[in-house]
Amino acid sequence: MAAGAELVIAVGGDGTVNEVAQGLLGSRAALGIVPVGSGNGLARALRMPLRPEGALDALVSGVRRRMDVGRLNGRPFLNVAGAGFDAAVGEAFHRAGRDGARRGLLGYVRLGVREILSYRGPRISVEAGGETIEMAAFLVAFANGPQYGSAAVINPGARLDDGRFEVVLFKEGPRLETLAAAFRMFLGGVERLPRYRRVPTVRAVVTTDAPVAIHRDGDPEARASRIEVDLVPRALDVVVPRPTAEDPSGPFTRRD
Repeated sequence: MAAGAELVIAVGGDGTVNEVAQGLLGSRAALGIVPVGSGNGLARALRMPLRPEGALDALVSGVRRRMDVGRLNGRPFLNVAGAGFDAAVGEAFHRAGRDGARRGLLGYVRLGVREILSYRGPRISVEAGGETIEMAAFLVAFANGPQYGSAAVINPGARLDDGRFEVVLFKEGPRLETLAAAFRMFLGGVERLPRYRRVPTVRAVVTTDAPVAIHRDGDPEARASRIEVDLVPRALDVVVPRPTAEDPSGPFTRRD
């Protein structure tokens, strides 16, 4: 940073945090988060207090940690990127926001239920973790962190500094079963569902039979039929609450 800042605070949701973080990559400045967005997925992964005053207190007494940064078609994401249903809901959510609809968890759930009933996933081919997987996919998530936001856990046990991300696949299936699976993200045990699959990797290539909706940290990107994802290890300094930094079961494997 030209001004020599040691800490830059992003006040907003995952999309805002992503935009601020892009300006910090390659610098010595650390990212701090005051979560005031709709889902706050990365802030929740870092166990930041969700009230602004609590988040500011946590940043004052916090600890710097280095986290990995993913890249989808060359563009950074911090927490979760994806293709398919989750991105289609994100597109609808952003359209509704532009039209003046109220944002938040209830609005997201309402749009999600509507999309579940109408969405049909494409045929995909995924190259990841030394294997090729072909299926009709309801969604494909590229998860550096554990959850989308609002406690919707897609990748339980994720570590933000382990030098890898997880490709999370949900196979297409009956809609009532899919709706029940969506609620498992909030209730726990999503990884035990029969249509769920998770592949740890450092690089993934996804091709589809038609352009699909994609997103980075919840913000829509231009639709594409080829998606390349990789990871830059320990690319970003972030300030987290001291208990988060010191918890051996928390989101960081390293203590430096």
